[in-house]
Amino acid sequence: MVLNYIWIGFILIAFLVALVQLVFFGNGQAFVDIVNSTFSSAKTGFEVSLGLTGVLALWMGIMKIGEKGGVIQFFSRMANPLFRRLFPDIPKDHPASGSILLNLSANILGLDNAATPAGLQAMRELQEINPDKEKASNPMIMFLVLNASGLTLIPVSVMTIRAQMGASNPADVFIPIMIATFLSTMVGVLAVCIKQKIKLDGVILGFFGIITTLIALMVWAFDQMEQKQVETISKISASVIIFSIILLFLLSGIRKKLNVYDTFVEGAKDGFTTAIRIIPYLIAILVAVGMFHASGALDFLVESLKSGVAFLGFDTRWVDGMPTALMKPLSGNGARGMMVNAMEVFGADSFAGRLSGILQGATDTTFYVVAVYFGAVNIKNGRYTISYALLADLASIICAIFVSYLFFGQVS
Repeated sequence: MVLNYIWIGFILIAFLVALVQLVFFGNGQAFVDIVNSTFSSAKTGFEVSLGLTGVLALWMGIMKIGEKGGVIQFFSRMANPLFRRLFPDIPKDHPASGSILLNLSANILGLDNAATPAGLQAMRELQEINPDKEKASNPMIMFLVLNASGLTLIPVSVMTIRAQMGASNPADVFIPIMIATFLSTMVGVLAVCIKQKIKLDGVILGFFGIITTLIALMVWAFDQMEQKQVETISKISASVIIFSIILLFLLSGIRKKLNVYDTFVEGAKDGFTTAIRIIPYLIAILVAVGMFHASGALDFLVESLKSGVAFLGFDTRWVDGMPTALMKPLSGNGARGMMVNAMEVFGADSFAGRLSGILQGATDTTFYVVAVYFGAVNIKNGRYTISYALLADLASIICAIFVSYLFFGQVS
């Protein structure tokens, strides 16, 4: 519903801005540009979606091997001590704990097809122990904030689109996304812990403290290097990590005595289906964004923000990535369209192109997640779920801008 209003709004605003230019300034070119943009944006949407097919099939095949090889179960066992403390209201050995761990492990690995069913199952099981069936319980809120913060180990779609848009190294945003998405999750979880008066014991603080320390050391180390060194090391590190994950998944399949080839093909079919399924959604949002951009409305908003930032004496390059950041809580497809638009206008390897990719990969679609999961169990009062999820989103945006300057600050 929200995306429906946004889509209509883009088109109506584009028309009104073009009309003002025609009536008051005698400039009818905006209407020509808008109509031309509908054709070019539709073509771009199809080409991007088509280009996603091969890489999505590859990654979904690899992920299927990891899923059947027990990687999710391994993540669940490792996370169990932490999650027992984050969800103290869930009775011991209640099935909701297993569903939550399965959902979050699948999200971390980018297994959307496995994550959503497990998440809906978790909500149904949490509703069983919810004393007020129309009001979100504390475990529900913690669960949704964790989902909305978008903690993901492998940002497949971002890397895939960067490859399709001609990036020299599609994986160079891998480490920045890891940093931003972790900070987003940490802020969201700790804020909910404080709100729910969950004791921040050694396990919780130790977990976030260790990872924060590692990230701080990484940031400090990169900050001591020349920009070219940062780019080179981050590219190599990202490639080593990603290839190691692929190898881990393959070894997990071999250990389980799977036919890894057939398992890969099974997952690759899901990747093909997913790529085809997003074509109409991506074309719809890209056409609307293209019209909004061609009318001059987007340029006006961005330039106004740039002027304000420049007046304060700050660098303005990050402003070009903000359309993606503002759209992401509302719609994943909408944010994806904004990201593609930024890469088209500025280039996939530009600062704005990379920043938009980091913003896209660092959080989830807050309003969509809340609507789907609460709607599945008829929760009418979400309490403070959205505000705390948006707090995590804000932390992600700030961190994404910071790491973009750290890793790519001197990239033109």
